[in-house]
Amino acid sequence: MRVVQLLPTISMGDAVSNDAIAIAKVLRDMGYQTGIYAENIDSRLPAGTAKSISRLPRLQPEDAVLYHMSTGSALNEKIKQFRCKKGMIYHNITPSHFFQPYNAQLTQLLNEGLTGVLQLAEHIDFCLADSAFNKQALLEMGYTCPIAIRPVLIPFSDYAKKPTQEIIDRYDNDGYANFIFVGRIAPNKKHEDIIRAFSCYQRFCNPKSRLILVGSWSGTESYYRRLCRYTAALQVENVLFTGHIPFTDILAYYHIADLFLCMSEHEGFCVPLVEAMYFGVPILAYRSCAVPDTLGDSGILLDRKDPVETAMVADRILTDTLLRRELIAQQRKRQQDFSYAKVRALLETQLREFLS
Repeated sequence: MRVVQLLPTISMGDAVSNDAIAIAKVLRDMGYQTGIYAENIDSRLPAGTAKSISRLPRLQPEDAVLYHMSTGSALNEKIKQFRCKKGMIYHNITPSHFFQPYNAQLTQLLNEGLTGVLQLAEHIDFCLADSAFNKQALLEMGYTCPIAIRPVLIPFSDYAKKPTQEIIDRYDNDGYANFIFVGRIAPNKKHEDIIRAFSCYQRFCNPKSRLILVGSWSGTESYYRRLCRYTAALQVENVLFTGHIPFTDILAYYHIADLFLCMSEHEGFCVPLVEAMYFGVPILAYRSCAVPDTLGDSGILLDRKDPVETAMVADRILTDTLLRRELIAQQRKRQQDFSYAKVRALLETQLREFLS
């Protein structure tokens, strides 16, 4: 039996792409013939990671397709034509209104993605949703096929790699409180709200503080420029936009972080929250979308976006040793729910059920 994965784009370091690569290993280990096929393949990926969709072999009725849905693509129509089992791995579609002022092409792709999800409801045999939030979205769009919740498969062994020492030497133990957020510079992630809350913290709580925003702004350059202007207007100091950086640099920034601040208004899962758990960085996040699903009983959730209140809570986390210790302990316990072995076992069970 052949089980193939399809996705519009497979990229270096992208959460959806990493999930597909991890699932491919699981499928191989389960004894299936498998492969990843994409419309666009990042040239930085190791040779053989994925093949062009044009090289997809003819699928037989006993075969299966796993389609990673997160944006618009011609694959949304192609998937309907297959006569084999069809599964969707739903990572959610970011609402297009976030991007409308910044990127017309991406706005159109997201609109097409949402239309594609709606149109595929009658063609998909089973779904794997990254979170309860994603499952609920599918139900509201009329999906009646079996839907199982399966967290993103995260190979934590990668995080044991040696971080970039130069970054640690530059920023660690210099007396500054290091705020961090990891995620591409995208308007749904509301970096402006992070900057605004940080400005209040820096002004009212601790001037010796630094905000590190880790992520690429490729495709959202106008949003990035707006954030730079906003930072200057607020007269906030020590705000660092890293842009796209090597994985070992990302590891280094986690190592020197004192607080992970997330103000995102749309996430289908949010892998960086789990990364912060792994590195023992206390999490302060806005209660929205899948963020509460991923955090569970860990971290601290904000019910409103009051920048002064956010700054005060952040200061409490950074100065109350007992609270900080409790948060880290809760997060480490929650992180075990996403252990590679546990999520892999769950995935194997779900795949056997759906593919039998």
